[in-house]
Amino acid sequence: MTGEFAKLPDIEPSLLEIMKTKEPKQVPPPSSLVFGHTFTDHMLTVPWHILEGWGAPKIQPYDNVSLPPSATVFHYAHCLFEGLKAYRDLNGKVTMFRPDMNMKRMNTSAERVALPTFNPDAMVELMKQLIRMEKHWIPNQPGYSLYIRPTLIGTQAALGIAPPKEALLFVICSPVGPYYPQGFKPVALYGTTEYVRAAPGGIGAYKLGANYAAGVAAQKFAASKGYVQNLWLQGPEHYITEVGTMNAFVAFKRAGGVTELVTPPLDGMILPGVTRDSVLELAKGHSAGTFEIPELTDKLVVSERQVTMGEVKEAASAGNLVEFFGTGTAAVISPVDKIGYLGEDLMIPTGPDGMGPVSRPLWKHLTGIQTGAIPHPWTVEV
Repeated sequence: MTGEFAKLPDIEPSLLEIMKTKEPKQVPPPSSLVFGHTFTDHMLTVPWHILEGWGAPKIQPYDNVSLPPSATVFHYAHCLFEGLKAYRDLNGKVTMFRPDMNMKRMNTSAERVALPTFNPDAMVELMKQLIRMEKHWIPNQPGYSLYIRPTLIGTQAALGIAPPKEALLFVICSPVGPYYPQGFKPVALYGTTEYVRAAPGGIGAYKLGANYAAGVAAQKFAASKGYVQNLWLQGPEHYITEVGTMNAFVAFKRAGGVTELVTPPLDGMILPGVTRDSVLELAKGHSAGTFEIPELTDKLVVSERQVTMGEVKEAASAGNLVEFFGTGTAAVISPVDKIGYLGEDLMIPTGPDGMGPVSRPLWKHLTGIQTGAIPHPWTVEV
């Protein structure tokens, strides 16, 4: 049991109730899938009440959620979520990628907005059971997976800013294809100085619905200027923080043929991305000689430090900018080829396939782990 509600019942997988749909949907052809628009037959729900703790989990047919218009989620943004994937390997085995990290982060987000926490291991077990029922939705083709979306909302029917006395945790699943089905296409970013994504002590480091709603206007503004996504800059120094909804990485040439891979530190404003952590761990392990990532330079230094747009611009002018990319669950790695900054476009080097000499081998190795081609303890069998 965890959190301030520890004396009350926690989530208990042994109490799971399963109600199968009587009208299973036809699984669509993989080529028709649009990210986040197709959902499987079933969902997982777990209710919570301040006096009763966590109720019995239930796997039930995917359906609408009925809530009163006074539910706190509609008024005070008591809403958080996670995103992870389940993969099918060449032998048909289905695995999840680092679900413990997502559940840890979900509890951290819940604490930040006074929603109940839960036993993360119990939730992983329940998600396994849901995925086992829905695994036929994972297309048996390279690059496809089942996107898992755990969500926690405040459901108490009451107006007034206070911790909700009722909540609902639910999980839905969506089959998804490769983020870049036609090959990698680098994106153009707009260095946003008109909007601020997060501030010290705020909610930038948490996966809350409010974080994402506030970013839509900035993304729309960037699109109106001809850019795909916005690059969040912080303070008068224009520190790089995030790439849209992804973590940011920059690679620089250093003396002696060394490449420095830089990502901003987790300073309370940046989301601790699971893909970010995975890329860092792989890069650090390669740099330390613990293991080798094919095609990745041996002269690699990995840094978690602040980096400004001024430093990136200066490196580009001097020919010392190797590449710039974002990391996240959906795309894994998203290369960048242009940044609009203070009225001019800064061109970012990319290779013939759209990726760079650092991101390409890291992407290959990471996706190899995710899909089971490279054995690794990060994969959890369903």
